[in-house]
Amino acid sequence: MKKRFNLLFTVLFIASLLMTYSCSEEFLTKNPPGVANTAQVTTKDGVEALLVSTYQATKGTGRFGGAMGTDWTYASGASDDAYKGTSAGDQSAFNEVSRYEALPSNPYMRERWRDCYNGVARANVALEALWATQKTAAPFDDSRAKQIEAEAKLLRAWFHFEANKIFENIPYIKTTTELGTTLPEMVPNSDPGWAGIEEDLQYAIDNLPVTKIKSETGRATKYSAEAIKAHVFMSQNKFSSAKPLLDDIITSAKFSLVDWYWNFDMTHENNAESIFELECATTGSSQQAMQLAGPVMHQAGPASCGGWGFFQPSEDLFEAYQVTAAGLPILDLASRTPLANDMGKGSGDVFTPTTALLDPRVDWTIARRGVDFLGWGIHPGNSWIREQNNGGPYMTKKYMHKKDEQALNANGTGFDNGKNYRMYRYSHILLWRAEVAVEENDLEGARGLVNQIRNRAKTSTPVMGLCTSYVNLGTVTPIVDYTKPAANYMVEPYPLDAPAFASQDEARKAVREEMRLEFATENLRFFDLRRWGIANTVLNTYIANDSKFRNFMKGAVYNPTKNDYWPLPQDQIDLQKGVLTQDASY
Repeated sequence: MKKRFNLLFTVLFIASLLMTYSCSEEFLTKNPPGVANTAQVTTKDGVEALLVSTYQATKGTGRFGGAMGTDWTYASGASDDAYKGTSAGDQSAFNEVSRYEALPSNPYMRERWRDCYNGVARANVALEALWATQKTAAPFDDSRAKQIEAEAKLLRAWFHFEANKIFENIPYIKTTTELGTTLPEMVPNSDPGWAGIEEDLQYAIDNLPVTKIKSETGRATKYSAEAIKAHVFMSQNKFSSAKPLLDDIITSAKFSLVDWYWNFDMTHENNAESIFELECATTGSSQQAMQLAGPVMHQAGPASCGGWGFFQPSEDLFEAYQVTAAGLPILDLASRTPLANDMGKGSGDVFTPTTALLDPRVDWTIARRGVDFLGWGIHPGNSWIREQNNGGPYMTKKYMHKKDEQALNANGTGFDNGKNYRMYRYSHILLWRAEVAVEENDLEGARGLVNQIRNRAKTSTPVMGLCTSYVNLGTVTPIVDYTKPAANYMVEPYPLDAPAFASQDEARKAVREEMRLEFATENLRFFDLRRWGIANTVLNTYIANDSKFRNFMKGAVYNPTKNDYWPLPQDQIDLQKGVLTQDASY
């Protein structure tokens, strides 16, 4: 599938008459860019190309407001996991999201809406073309026709789910065939769209195979559909509905945990842990990259590749990775010890990194001074950071490629790298199942599931390279022993008598903290805090503490009755007057 984008472009070139659209009342009926008129692709090749174009849209077009798949702007930048980063005045619309001050006029709202409904439109065009092709003299066989419909409906559900995460109520847009006499632009946003999402995903579950269609790694399977639908149910706190889906994936025995960093490198893509992966690739003349790749790279240093210096992990997140002498998380924020950081220090200043016990996942997640940055060298701190007093001393690691993977990025400098994004992996399933077990008061079952994740972290390869020189990093060759781990790592499973699993309340804390440690800077944190009903307490505590570390969040307030969702874009409200209703909080 990763290489099939060439087929898409070939078929669409042959079809020609490509159409464009703008924000107008025809937004949901015009074909997206790069998609041919349905009447010209009512062939098997045409339908297959339209389906591939729908997969391609999962990466979106907006690097910030779109944030498709990764949700880095909304899940991380608006949570306690990460800052916008870069310089204070850069991307002011992001500042408004981070401080919970975004209004309907914020351009990020328009970007997200556009990217979600662009994907929906592509899925609907593919469905209409499929049904038209089935009426020709050369239809698909019944089995493949059902598979195509299932793939398109899974993607349609996924795009609506991406809209649902940001906007509290959305219009669920189906094909004109399905809508009948109702025009797409007349579908109101009267609810969150759960019914449509669940219906489309169930069709996918019922009609997709358990193995990859045509052996193409990017294709969705039955288990992809089950994972997305389980996530949909978890988002609604419908634990009993999610349980059988999670159990079916677990008992299938088709997935297993791999070395932890294999979920983020380019040489172990589509591995045994991957359930649904967004495919990216580069060639000498083009790229199909996740839109956040370049913006979140360093702006300076050998690993910059022309990056912009966005997406910097928070001090709060760094300190969450400290562990007890027994190698267990410190679940209560007040019990954590402030860790040494190089905020306010130049790369020429003396700085000794913390020697505290840390979960090894920290240094595969957070780039920090004194630790190797994916083979590009020991991180020197400030000299690689764009504006430290605004974005802090850290950078993300999960989206940058290793130095020895640079040759895999054939397009330009590597700014838009070809690294896949693992949307759903087996660790999601295990930890969601642990959540379900806690809600059923099966605390021992939850402990066992969490321990699978912790044992994997314990046995995975840590970041190597103990640096013992701390001055002028970046200009003086550091003293590094690459036979030793980069820091004082320790992680252990919860023992049988662990206090964390002695009560339901404590078990909830343990599972939720494991979710954070496992998926930090990915696509969950803000949405998890919201569904757990603890966003108000966590985020306002974070604001108070972070304001002591840097100035950006001073005066910000998270209001749970307003800031749990973002406003619909005002221009879309204006275009669909009387149809779309703005969130009452705005």
